[in-house]
Amino acid sequence: MMIYDLLIKNAEIFDGTKNAGYKADIGVKGERIVKIGAIDSLALMTIDAVDRVVCPGFIDMHSHSDFTILANPRSESKIRQGVTTEVIGNCGMSAAPRYDEALKRGQEICQDFGFSCAWKSMADYFKVLENTGIGINIVALVGQGNIRTSVMGYADSIATDIQASQMKSLLEESLDAGCFGMSSGLIYPPGCFTPMDELIELCKIVAGFNGIYTTHMRNEGDQLLEAIEEAMTIGKESGVHVHISHLKTSGQRNWSKLQAAFDKLETGGQTRGFAPTVDRYPYTAGGTGLDAVLPSWMYEGGTGKEMERLRDVEIRNRLISQLTQEHQRDWNTVMISAVWNKANKCWEGKRLSELMQGKIESLFDFLISEECKTEAIFFSMSEDNLQQILKKPYMMIGSDASSRATYGILAQDMVHPRGFGTFPRILSRYVREGKILSMEEAIWKMTLLPANTLGICDRGQIKEGCFADMVVFDPITINDTATYELPLSYPTGIDCVILNGQLTVDHGECMGKLCGKVLRKE
Repeated sequence: MMIYDLLIKNAEIFDGTKNAGYKADIGVKGERIVKIGAIDSLALMTIDAVDRVVCPGFIDMHSHSDFTILANPRSESKIRQGVTTEVIGNCGMSAAPRYDEALKRGQEICQDFGFSCAWKSMADYFKVLENTGIGINIVALVGQGNIRTSVMGYADSIATDIQASQMKSLLEESLDAGCFGMSSGLIYPPGCFTPMDELIELCKIVAGFNGIYTTHMRNEGDQLLEAIEEAMTIGKESGVHVHISHLKTSGQRNWSKLQAAFDKLETGGQTRGFAPTVDRYPYTAGGTGLDAVLPSWMYEGGTGKEMERLRDVEIRNRLISQLTQEHQRDWNTVMISAVWNKANKCWEGKRLSELMQGKIESLFDFLISEECKTEAIFFSMSEDNLQQILKKPYMMIGSDASSRATYGILAQDMVHPRGFGTFPRILSRYVREGKILSMEEAIWKMTLLPANTLGICDRGQIKEGCFADMVVFDPITINDTATYELPLSYPTGIDCVILNGQLTVDHGECMGKLCGKVLRKE
């Protein structure tokens, strides 16, 4: 008779396939599920899952934990949500490659988190993760922004043939190391300087590796439909699988564009011969750098040049004209969430309208004092639109957040609550309470759908032979507790999390085991 390393008894299993739940026991030996059914054997550890749901570990399709995972490898804000795999390197920003200007920026980020940037290539970054030990599985995308900055800095120019060749080499090197694809962030530098033709040529290489292209599109508001058209054209011309990051219609005047966006994704994909996918977080506010409110021409040359322009009187007048006439915004919908300059700590949690008091120049002065490193939360989306997006069969869940904690260096900022609450919020607000999604559909969107989209083998499903990444939760009490005002708060109702066969969360508490893996594209 086999003695299991871990036995889960009396489980109601939602296996990730969209099938209805069923009752069974689960036997784990080593890292894998070896038996599902009625099990009477002994085990080194037994979990009684009566009145609990057991499902595959959640896959966070859109994460930014590239650096925070080294600041605190326990990944507590994610693992305590039931996330067992994070997809990092999104929005064109990854930990590697880091050469020249990209290396300089990487060193600044690492310094802020208290460690050094001890790598340049993606292969070396993976070695650092494995040597450090990590508390969650990692799937990496390579950032197009890293590739371009490593070759061209923050130049707003067309790549020469030599530069294009260098970028392709860095991309191939990163994909060879095991990256699952490439991401772009086309509102950020240098993505905002990158023409579509350049993206197509890079995506042809990604397609050759059977990888994915994820994109924070060039616009998510006034030019949303044009941005979707660009993404679809890149997919058609390169043959790559296109995945739209955090699909949204930003700004109330654009909420009515959602159906047209769906039409472009669905009928447009059919006519082009491919099926795009999207991800979304379950909140109606987004978060990014505060200087994202500035027009893209401000970013040319990097942060130093951006600050020079903010000090220039003539450029200030030009900005005032653009921000008040061409790019009208309700400043009360922008909340300062994390400052870099400790002297500005009093502004965290305050609306930008309070800071500005009707004077846009106050925004410029604030950004200068912050060296353009302020983070902000933007309240710009519709709850009805969010629910429509969640229902789409090609939509999966991504937090758009880095791993955090309630202590130490990762507790110093007032971050977006999605970093602590995304996955429990889906199961409480949109399954149990709102009935927007069924339990099996929601779990599929958080497990097997992203696994299949990325091409992750033997994960995202409770099945004999698969890796034992699982979550045990109470469907009645699971809740997100993080708010915009108090975001550093862990969810309730997550009893246990199993990662690669090991119990990493027990009775809701993180056990600190560093049993995660760097998953490489096969």
